[in-house]
Amino acid sequence: MNKFILNFFIFFCIFFPELHAQQSYSGNSVLHCDANNESTDPSSAVLYTCNGEKPSCQAFLIFKAHPPYDSISTISNLTSADPLQLALINNFSLSAIFPPNKEVIVPVNCSCSGQYYQANTSYIIPTRQDHYFSIANNTYQGLSTCKSLMQENTYSNSSLDAGLVLKVPLRCACPTSNQTSNGTKFLLTYVVDWGDTIYDISMRFNSSMESVADANGIDLSNPLIFPFTTLLVPLSTKPSSLQTKIHSQQPPYFSPFTPVIWKKTSNKRYGVWIGIGIGISLLVICFVLLLAYFHKKKAIEAARNDQLGRKKWELPQDFLVSIDQSLKVYDYEELEVATENFSHRCKMGGSVYRGVLNGELLAIKQMSKDVDKEVSLLNRINHFNLISLRGACEHFGVFYLVYEFMENGSLKEWLKKRNCQRFQIWNYRIQIALDIANGLHYLHSFTTPPYVHKDICSENVLLDRDLRAKIANFSLARSAERDESRKSSMWCLGTKGYMAPEYIEYGLVTPEMDIYAFGVVLLELITGKEAVFIQDGKEVLLSEVILKIMKGENVEVELDQLIDPSLKGQLWMELARRMMKLSIDCLAEEPESRLSMAEVVSCLLRIQLDAQRS
Repeated sequence: MNKFILNFFIFFCIFFPELHAQQSYSGNSVLHCDANNESTDPSSAVLYTCNGEKPSCQAFLIFKAHPPYDSISTISNLTSADPLQLALINNFSLSAIFPPNKEVIVPVNCSCSGQYYQANTSYIIPTRQDHYFSIANNTYQGLSTCKSLMQENTYSNSSLDAGLVLKVPLRCACPTSNQTSNGTKFLLTYVVDWGDTIYDISMRFNSSMESVADANGIDLSNPLIFPFTTLLVPLSTKPSSLQTKIHSQQPPYFSPFTPVIWKKTSNKRYGVWIGIGIGISLLVICFVLLLAYFHKKKAIEAARNDQLGRKKWELPQDFLVSIDQSLKVYDYEELEVATENFSHRCKMGGSVYRGVLNGELLAIKQMSKDVDKEVSLLNRINHFNLISLRGACEHFGVFYLVYEFMENGSLKEWLKKRNCQRFQIWNYRIQIALDIANGLHYLHSFTTPPYVHKDICSENVLLDRDLRAKIANFSLARSAERDESRKSSMWCLGTKGYMAPEYIEYGLVTPEMDIYAFGVVLLELITGKEAVFIQDGKEVLLSEVILKIMKGENVEVELDQLIDPSLKGQLWMELARRMMKLSIDCLAEEPESRLSMAEVVSCLLRIQLDAQRS
């Protein structure tokens, strides 16, 4: 108890209003959640401003592992970081658990959005007790801020409810031209810990005190920094797991929503009794809140079970996703309002509509068949590169599934956009291929039981606003367990041009059929052609054409004819050879001769790394 009181007193002393940060350093202003004081001018209390040499870049964050965010999977989901890159840079296996308070290096794509740099992710609110401050400073440990969350989302702080999906901008930045000329290639966002100094931080990450001070506008003659605020650390190379450490347990975060009046006094006993009173009050409040939470949780579960019973289908009880995931059951009337009564203006194609629900733009798919299996599967998976199911509805036998909205549509549509500048950049295609491979690797190896998608094609790969790919349409997916999936009673259910030979001939369903289909998608990314196209008035399969050209021919002579003309002059032939060889290895006629998705991911990571170096 005495230790708690001491920490409590130290905490408030540190945040005493008379102490203030330097002019260019955000300091404690990042802890304020008063939206009324917001300015239209860029402020470091929101995010880092767009003053870098490039509009986007790779950046790194430091996140301290703590339950439930203590594994590659949960941290990558929380931050929308690539799980394979996360595992690689931290020298950790995909299934290992980080020790408590272990620093984890999180690689992110940092982009300028309006006035600020940010790495975008999303967060599903688990309980009504959450508010913008706790999400920014407890969940994300200061890597986001109250003000940036309030600017990105339409909900007021008092209206945050369980199940709402928040847009979360993470603090990151790209090097300025001056920093680049001085050898800086990356910026790392570091959350200041108790006892940290600029000297300690700069020495640990092989940076100079002067460069750290200059990056943050700090005067070294008075280098005052505060816990729970962030510093940008300039790096000449990518950070290493050898530079990370395990922190000791720290005092709880301070909430600015609870006003505190603190007066200095020489009467130590008086101060101790005040501390004891505050401690007891906090314990009582926590106890009451816990009782209210569990009571409300039971009421919500009872209402949900009752509603699901009326809907003729029910959600799986053994969720394999983390506690912060939630599926909302919508009323049909809500979907009607969101889609303007399913008007043609809101139609995106086929039976998919766009609609705004609770202030968020979502995709609503109308389906005439029972969706039990698809809903069950989508609640068992939780990965950045697999489409996220947000809710569902049933109305007179017609089912509606509500998904996250993907701004750039399907990969098939995007490959037709010849006038798109990003279309002509090779690195985007490598990242898209890697995203698809990561999603399949997770589906094949990290779900229980493992699953086969069965319909991988460019139409079922969707792209968000940053051209990050997510696999969609799990209507044909099934368990990959041997006794369930060796034979399919109704085969040839899939998309022409992507189906593996053993599936067409024998109905054999294994993860290898997804690998074959991925090989076809990879060919589409390399060549810019569709999986099935017309040649000399006949319908031709892209995979058959490529295999015939590659078989027994000189790759160096033929390769230039295969690559998408939009990419010529923007990649080295060696990288093109490697990508083409990877696709051919996925298209092997015998399933056992194909690469595994783990091998595909590893190969693509090496290709991506070499492309970035070039």
